[in-house]
Formats: sequence, structure tokens, C-alpha cells
Amino acid sequence: MGINFQEIANEYHTPYYVYDFDHITKQYNELKGAFKARKSLVAYAVKANSNLSVVQHLGSLGAGADCVSIGEVRRALRVGIKSYKIIFSGVGKRDCEIREAIELDILMINVESEAELIRVEVIAKELNKECRISIRVNPNIDPKTHPYISTGLHENKFGVDIDTAKRMYIRIKNSKVLKAVGIHCHIGSQLTQLQPIEESINIVANFVRNLKAINMEISFFDVGGGLGIVYDDETLIDTEEYGQVIMKALFGLDITVVMEPGRFLVGNAGTFVTKVLYEKVNGNKRFVIVDGGMNDLIRPALYNAYHKIEVVTSNTELSDCNIVGPVCESGDFFAKNIDLPQTQQNDLVLIHSAGAYCATMSSNYNTRRKVAEFAYENGETRLIRRRETFEEIYALEEDYIK
Repeated sequence: MGINFQEIANEYHTPYYVYDFDHITKQYNELKGAFKARKSLVAYAVKANSNLSVVQHLGSLGAGADCVSIGEVRRALRVGIKSYKIIFSGVGKRDCEIREAIELDILMINVESEAELIRVEVIAKELNKECRISIRVNPNIDPKTHPYISTGLHENKFGVDIDTAKRMYIRIKNSKVLKAVGIHCHIGSQLTQLQPIEESINIVANFVRNLKAINMEISFFDVGGGLGIVYDDETLIDTEEYGQVIMKALFGLDITVVMEPGRFLVGNAGTFVTKVLYEKVNGNKRFVIVDGGMNDLIRPALYNAYHKIEVVTSNTELSDCNIVGPVCESGDFFAKNIDLPQTQQNDLVLIHSAGAYCATMSSNYNTRRKVAEFAYENGETRLIRRRETFEEIYALEEDYIK
């Protein structure tokens, strides 16, 4: 990576995010290439990183968008992704969101419960418009990942079991306003083992064959996302093997494969850059205090997630420390018990693998401003989101001060 982190810091200050768009392009092409023998759509999971420039870049490569709110649908449309490449997922869609998605004529609404399907049908009747439906099937397969990002077990809130899905497809078949075009299966994120994916895809593919036997033709098989990336020393799923497993499961079915990668595309493209404010020692515990906080990057506090951390310094002597931020919480840390060099004020600290589920999960806690974001592409760096102002943070409240 040829990014000049210090140059950005000198001009725009810290903390900030920077994303390597060349890496994103490489990842997209690798995954798309694994399905070159079959019709496919890579529908980028916008929740991973919803920066408009990131979404636009992927759209320019041919990607669609997997969205879990109408706001994400609007983001995708705003940067030119066509409605026929947009999927609206999520377990809790409000009536107004469903109505707007139907009116926008997106590719399909991914339905997660019988109750939701009933609401979609009611709204479609009110609008007198046909609505294309996919049903998320929960195959009850353990994805072997962190429990907070597991989605394929019955104990998780996502999707429906096979029997429920069958009832739902029959209801769609008998409906005047609903059309079943897809089926969806996503068992979790940061997956590093192929076997659970293979098991779940085979279960759902056999279900598609059963639907075909009752004259229900499904056009899109959404295999979800979840392919893992390297944060530490993970052994990853080979994308060619991944493609072969899925195409083998779908053998004989005239169906388009839809994928919903997020982390796989953008996770290792991102770096969060913060700077050292000072060091302190409590007893025999060393703390490196930086200007970025858990409001900027919450994954370590939320999941105890690991991110590789690098200090830009000429010092080489290592010692144990905690890297902590300025937020008034004991959970405000980026790493604990990590060996790092002694630091000086203004030394840069690089937190790697920060392209997914980092900026999108940031907040204004402690009235801290959301940070600037940059794109690095073809050897050049450009601003793609400026740092918030304090005035913007409290603009929605000012008119109501007594």
C-alpha cells in the first residue's frame, strides 16, 4: 500500500479512515471470477461501509446492493446503482420502508417472517403493484464464527425454517400481487470454514428443487455473504473452491447466483489512523492514549475484536501496553496487553482491517465528531467524507432550546 498516512494527517489531522480502492477492485474481480461459469450478481452489503464513494466504486465495477434499510436503498440509488440490482433485506422493515421499496421497483424484497410477508402483501394490494419476493431460509447450520455475527441457527433472529418457508411460498403462489423470484440463505459473517456453507447451500438447493416440483420457478439463489478476511492469522476460504461448491449444489437449476459480500470486499481495504496524545503508567500498567476512540471504531469494545496495530515510529524496544482512547468508558480501547514500541506525542497509530463495520458503526458519543474518510486509488488520495463540525452535530437540537 502506497498511502502516505503522515501527509494526510498533516493536512487533515487525525483521526481518519482511508480506503484502498484498488484492493476493493481486486477483491470484487476475484469473487466475480469464481462464478464466471454461471449468471451471477455481486450485491455489495452496504452496511459494511456505506460511504457513497465506496458504494459508487463498487457499482462502477458492476455490483448491485444488498440493503437493510430504506436509507441504504437510497444510498445505492443516489450513486447510480440500478433498482433491478438492489435487494432489500432485514428482519424489521417498517410499512413506509416496504411501501417505498415496492414503489421503487427494486429487484426483490427479502422477507424474513410470515408476519412480514403478510404486511408486504397488504401494502402491495394497497398500491396495486406486483412485488417480487425472496424468502430468507434459516438452515440451522452452525457457521463456526463469533456468536454476535452468527445468523444461520434457529436461535438467531434471522430467516425462517424450511417448513415455514414452504407455507410462505405457497401463499405467494396464490397471491395476486406477490411474485416469488428468489431464495436467500446467509448463515453468518467472518466465515473461515467452507463446510458449513456447503451444508447450508445444499439444504436450500434441495428445497428449491422441491419448489420446482410444485411448479414454482425461482430465478435468484442468494447465497448470502460472510466470507472472512485476515485480521490476525486466519486461514481463509479459497474463492474458487467456494464457487465450485455452490455451483455443484445448484447443478441442473437454471438460476442466477446472488452474493452479498461486505467485509470480503472492503474490510482489508481500510485503515483507521489515530495519533498518540501521551503515555501514562498506572502502577506497572502502561497506557498509550490516542485521539481516536470507541465512538470512531467500536469493534474491539463491542466484540473484543482483534485488529492488527502498527505504530509509525523509529523506536524498536517493545513493551506491554493497552491502547486506549479519550472516551469516558473503561471499554474505550483498541487493544489490551499488546507489545508496542515506546511512543512519542503525535506518533501515528495505524489500525488495520478497518474498512468494514467500523466507520458505519461510529457515533457522536461524548459529542465527538465523526471523522474524515479518504480513498486511495491509482496512487492518489482524495477526500470522500469531510470531518463533521460541532454545529452539524447539534443542528437538529438548536431550534428546540427554550
